[in-house]
Amino acid sequence: MSDTQKPVIVYGAEWCAYCHVAMKYFDDKGVQYEYRDVDTNRDWLKESVEKSGQTGIPVLDFNGTIVVGFDRPKIDAAIAT
Repeated sequence: MSDTQKPVIVYGAEWCAYCHVAMKYFDDKGVQYEYRDVDTNRDWLKESVEKSGQTGIPVLDFNGTIVVGFDRPKIDAAIAT
């Protein structure tokens, strides 16, 4: 991911194990992200549902490329673009 791109947006919740796995994966790879806790902000919950078409988390937004859940191949492909 180039320096000019926005960080990944992670829509998640504190209780979500896969949300933490995704953020640790990004930390390990040096990928910047913005964490949006859908339990504390209903607007973020609405955004995540609108972007993904469903209510599961994590919802990962890579500049408009949406990945739902911790899907490593899709995440790696999105990071590479």
